[in-house]
Amino acid sequence: MTELEIAGRVVELIRRLAGPDAQAEAVVTRADLALTRFANSFIHQNVAESGVGVRLRVHVDGRTAAGSGSLVDDDGLRALVERTLAAARLCPPDPAWPGLTPPSPIVASAVFDESTAFAEPDERAARVRDFVDAVGGLEAAGYCRTSYRSGAFANSAGHSALGRTTEAAMDGIARIGGSDGVARHCADRLADLDGAALGARAAAKARAAADPVELPPGRYEVVLEPAAVADLLQNLSWYGFNGKRYAERQSFAEPGAEQFDRSVTLVDDPLHGSAFPYDLEGSPRRALTLVDAGTTRAVAHDRRSGAELGTGSTGHGMIGASTFGPTPRNIRLLAAPASADAAGGGVGAAATGGTAAGGATGGGSVATGVTGAVADPDTAELLADVQRGLLVSDFWYTRVLDPKSLVITGLTRNGVWLVEDGVPTRPVRDFRFTESYPRALGPGAVLGLGRWSVRQPDRIDGVWWEAPPVRLAAWNFTGGASG
Repeated sequence: MTELEIAGRVVELIRRLAGPDAQAEAVVTRADLALTRFANSFIHQNVAESGVGVRLRVHVDGRTAAGSGSLVDDDGLRALVERTLAAARLCPPDPAWPGLTPPSPIVASAVFDESTAFAEPDERAARVRDFVDAVGGLEAAGYCRTSYRSGAFANSAGHSALGRTTEAAMDGIARIGGSDGVARHCADRLADLDGAALGARAAAKARAAADPVELPPGRYEVVLEPAAVADLLQNLSWYGFNGKRYAERQSFAEPGAEQFDRSVTLVDDPLHGSAFPYDLEGSPRRALTLVDAGTTRAVAHDRRSGAELGTGSTGHGMIGASTFGPTPRNIRLLAAPASADAAGGGVGAAATGGTAAGGATGGGSVATGVTGAVADPDTAELLADVQRGLLVSDFWYTRVLDPKSLVITGLTRNGVWLVEDGVPTRPVRDFRFTESYPRALGPGAVLGLGRWSVRQPDRIDGVWWEAPPVRLAAWNFTGGASG
C-alpha cells in the first residue's frame, strides 16, 4: 500500500470500530536515512535505515489519545487502532480539543532531488575523501548524510495531503594539536555539498586556532559565524516563538513590539528547504514571519494553542507540542541585501579563500586581509570596523537559565580569535558566556549582517537553521570554559 492508502485504511478502521462520530487523523511517513561517518581521517562506518512509521490520534467521547507503530499490514494497523482506542477510554476528558483540520489546499513540496534520495555510499564517500584531502594531513572526523522522506496525511474530516523531500548534510572537523576547526553545511541536494571547500575551511581555522591565549572575562563586541548564530535561532525557536509558552506567559515574545534590531528579520520557512508541506495535524505549512525589521509579529501555533488564543494553527503541529509546545524548525535570519558586485556566496565561496596560519593557501577570490581565522569575505567585511572584539566560530552545551528573558549559558568551541583594528591577531581560549539572546539582538545591538547565508544542519532530519555571520555590539563572557 502507498502511504496515503495506509493513512486512509487507519481512518476507516476507526470509523468501523468506534463509530461515525469518532474523530481520527493518521500520519504515515517513510524515511530513508544513510550516514557515512569518518574519524582519524578514515571512513569507519556506513549505515542506512529505511522504515515506515504510522501515527494515529483519535478523539472519542470527549477524550483524546495518540498511538504509533511501524507495522503496516492489516494486523499491525488493526492492533494500532485497537490500543489507541483503549488508551482513549482511560484518558481524562479533553474539553480543549480543537477539532480536526478541515480540507485545505496543500502546496506541493518544493524540493525533491532524485539523485539525493537514492544516493549510493560511494557518492558520500567521495565527499568525505575530498574533505580529508583538503585538510592537508590534519586529523579529520565527521559525517556526510543523505535522507529521503515521503509521507501522507488523512483524517475523518475528509482532508488528505502528500509530501516528499530530500536533504543532504555534511559536518566535519579538522584537528591539529589541541585546536579544532569546523565546517558544516545542509542542502536540499547532495550535489550542493562541496567536501573540499568544507575541508579547506575547517583546516584553515584549525591551524589559525593553535596556541590560544587567555583573555579576561567581560563584555566584548563579537562577530558570530553562522554555526554560532544557529544556536541563537534554535533557542529563540524553542523558548521564544513557542505558542504554548507564549500562552503561558513564559516567552519573551510580544507581538507588535520592537524587540529586535531593525536589521533583524526572522522567517520560519519550511518550504524553502527540506520539510513537508503539512504538519502533524495536516495543517498547511507556509512561510511565517516571526520578526519583521525588528518588530515581533508572530509565534508558532498548532491547532490547540492557536484555538486557545483565537489565532488558528500556523502549521506547527508536531510530536510533543501538547507538552513542550509548537516550535518553528526552519528559521532563516535574512541576510543583508547583497550588492551587485559582492564576491562569492554560499558555503562554496565561504570556504575557499584565505591564508591559513602555517602557510597553507586556499583557492578562490577573497577580500584583502582574509586569514585562516576568517574563512570568507562576508565575515571579513563585518570584522573590518571592529576595533577590539572577538570572532566566534561556534557555541555548544547551551542551557537556559531564565526562560522568560531567555538568558542562556554555554561555551564557545572550534575557534575564538581576538580582533584588533579589523584583523584577527591571536587565537583565544574558549569562554563560558551568560547572555540574554533577545537582548543581544535587541534594538541598536546588531552592528551588521553578512550578505550570504549558510544553512546549518540539526540533529533531527528536516530541521535546519539558516543565517549569515552577525556582528553584535556586546556579548557577556563570564569566565573560562572550565569555570
